[in-house]
Amino acid sequence: MNTAGNRSITIIGAGLAGTLLATLLAQRGWQVEVFERRGDPRVHGYAGGRSINLALAERGLHALRQAGADLGVMRQAVMMRGRMVHPLGGAPELQRYGRDDSEVIWSISRGELNLVLIEAAEAAGAVLHFDRHLESVDFDACTMRVCGEGHDETRPFHTLVGADGAGSTLRTQMARHADLGERTEWLDHGYKELEIPPGAGGSFRIEANALHIWPRGHYMCIALPNDERTFTVTLFMPHAGPYPSFETVPDGAAALALFGQQFADAVPLIPMLEQDYDRNPVGTLGTLYLERWCLDSRAVLVGDAAHAMVPFHGQGMNCAFEDCVALADHLQSAPDIAAAYAAFAAQRMPDAAAIQHMALENYLEMRDRVDNHDYRLQRALELQLQERHPGRFVPHYSMVTFMRIPYSLALARSEIQRAILVRATAGLGGLEQVDWAALDAEVMARLEPLVDTP
Repeated sequence: MNTAGNRSITIIGAGLAGTLLATLLAQRGWQVEVFERRGDPRVHGYAGGRSINLALAERGLHALRQAGADLGVMRQAVMMRGRMVHPLGGAPELQRYGRDDSEVIWSISRGELNLVLIEAAEAAGAVLHFDRHLESVDFDACTMRVCGEGHDETRPFHTLVGADGAGSTLRTQMARHADLGERTEWLDHGYKELEIPPGAGGSFRIEANALHIWPRGHYMCIALPNDERTFTVTLFMPHAGPYPSFETVPDGAAALALFGQQFADAVPLIPMLEQDYDRNPVGTLGTLYLERWCLDSRAVLVGDAAHAMVPFHGQGMNCAFEDCVALADHLQSAPDIAAAYAAFAAQRMPDAAAIQHMALENYLEMRDRVDNHDYRLQRALELQLQERHPGRFVPHYSMVTFMRIPYSLALARSEIQRAILVRATAGLGGLEQVDWAALDAEVMARLEPLVDTP
């Protein structure tokens, strides 16, 4: 892949994955063009629509470092040390994600992050075309029709990358050419966004360095900090069914009543609660599964276009960024583009499936388990075992969030460790009752030392 023609690539979508991939490839000498259906956000403002705040973790940070974009992003990020759990009728409690401030995640606005990555892509030499949407693709002729703002042309392409999100147009075009084995499993819960504005003097109204959670069983509320000293608040509930659901809480007045009963400490923080609730639509949540991500050398999918997931592990963006690094590496090292795409899919498909599974699991944990006794006891034991067996017993959240081992490996080890924790704490009131000798022996027998991805 050393000739100019073989190093020409067209990316559909100038969102987060598209612009990061464009940067990585342009830096490596590829001729990169990017087509984006929306207008240039630097001119028109960000028009991304609804967006749960993004949680940037080590996997995503590593990718940004490869592109030289990490410093620009981190200037606008807010550190989150852990979950601040707001129980019903109790005092909030911080549950740390890691051992100390070296193990944290970062809250970042999608729009601000996208602006940084657009600038990085152009600085690296990629050519971005805004207000240009993909209309259709002729994979036999290797041409694509691009339209927008009175513009309608058919262009040749050498190879296409679909980074155009869960509703990917390129994926639709690929599926018309070959069966991708596509299916989407929709969650019966949706979400609605609200906002906590800054406090007096432009301060944060609640603890800034935490992800706030109000767990309430089959529904919950979360709040993530922004660098403007606001919080993006997201209410997750079933679409329909018994109270509360979006069916039984149809408007702002009903939402205010629900918050008064179930999230009372949040009510004074959200002065526009009724108006926000009435104005903002209910978002849908689903998991996209594909059996095939590429068409030989002609097209490949990355990020949400290949494996959209629910947001409850905060890994959708991080996983997409890992895709970009992996694809760029395979394109650099494989003998041809078809081999690069096949190797990329073989590497990333098991990991995407693993984090999709873990994201669904984490929703149950966040809304229902973080404030119950069994969970808290198992979490305390998990931290103790981490101290007793460093590098061998690594907490689930740490493997997913602070390391870059394959997601599939994190899932396999997490299942072993969860079984160990459940067995060791069954029927116990506290850690003083743990049989440490038997537990240590089980950890040594079942878990090999874990080495992070370099």
